[in-house]
Amino acid sequence: MAKKSVGTIQTGTKRLTKAIKMVRSPKSGAYVFVEKIMTPEEVNDFIKTN
Repeated sequence: MAKKSVGTIQTGTKRLTKAIKMVRSPKSGAYVFVEKIMTPEEVNDFIKTN
């Protein structure tokens, strides 16, 4: 279960996207949200990894 951000962030000439995904914590078993700012090309790889 993952969600891509709707907006993009622009810093100078670089175009960045903030991706948020939900992962299960190995300690407690609860879900936590992991956020990362990256280029749009890296988003699909980030979402697919555990």
